[in-house]
Amino acid sequence: MSTYYCLVAGLPDISLDDGKLSYSVADFKSELYPELSVQDRKLIDLFYLKFDNTDLLKLLKNKDVATEGRGNFSSEELLQLIDAVRDGDIPDKRFPSYLVDFVTQYFRLSQEELYRAEDILASLYFSYGMACCNAFIASWFEFNLNLNNILAALAARKYKMDVSNVIVGETSICEQLRTSNARDFGLNETLEYFETLQRISDIEELVEREKKVDTLKWKWLEDESFFHYFTIERVFVFLMQLEMIERWISLDKDKGNELFRKMIQNLKNEVQIPEEFRK
Repeated sequence: MSTYYCLVAGLPDISLDDGKLSYSVADFKSELYPELSVQDRKLIDLFYLKFDNTDLLKLLKNKDVATEGRGNFSSEELLQLIDAVRDGDIPDKRFPSYLVDFVTQYFRLSQEELYRAEDILASLYFSYGMACCNAFIASWFEFNLNLNNILAALAARKYKMDVSNVIVGETSICEQLRTSNARDFGLNETLEYFETLQRISDIEELVEREKKVDTLKWKWLEDESFFHYFTIERVFVFLMQLEMIERWISLDKDKGNELFRKMIQNLKNEVQIPEEFRK
């Protein structure tokens, strides 16, 4: 495992409450990423793949759409992947296997099933991340999967929706969320952060709720990386925290509320409501 004494020592101190940044995720990619070993770059690539996921979904809907290009692949490269799968060719090996699997599954979906595409991609992405060779980063992916699913399950129960329809992934925790009728899904003693998520889910103000979620993520990163000093884990933590701050700085409270209203409306639009309940 490579060590990065100078790199880590030179990272700026940041906090979730920072109101401005002199450094960005894009800066990291251009300045620090080249200093990493080839093996460690692959671990950092796992973070940037979430931007590729977003771009890929857009391009599957419209090949001419403008993408952010913040991931590991350009629009042209992602379109090459799409074309290769569509034409039955073997995609370039530089593409992660889960992206190939997703595009393959996407072309098998009917028009009525396309609303499932984002969940399918998320499930494959989390599974890919949890299977990585680094225990800390694999645990981070698992933690995020659990967090997202628990909040989704609690919201589904609150609004009398079928919990099984909002759970992503195939882990034992996922299965328990889908099948348990217990108030805590039988997870209170299994996951130490379950009660915290319950309290967060009760917060009505959407921006405050999201800030609490990021605070929980921040704490997890700090606690779990405590004994990682000058390793890729510490670099990974810095990148995760940097992205959180960058996102919050880009949103003032009004913009944040607007964002979450859109998210909720999208969720409502995706839910398949039985005819008898549409009255």
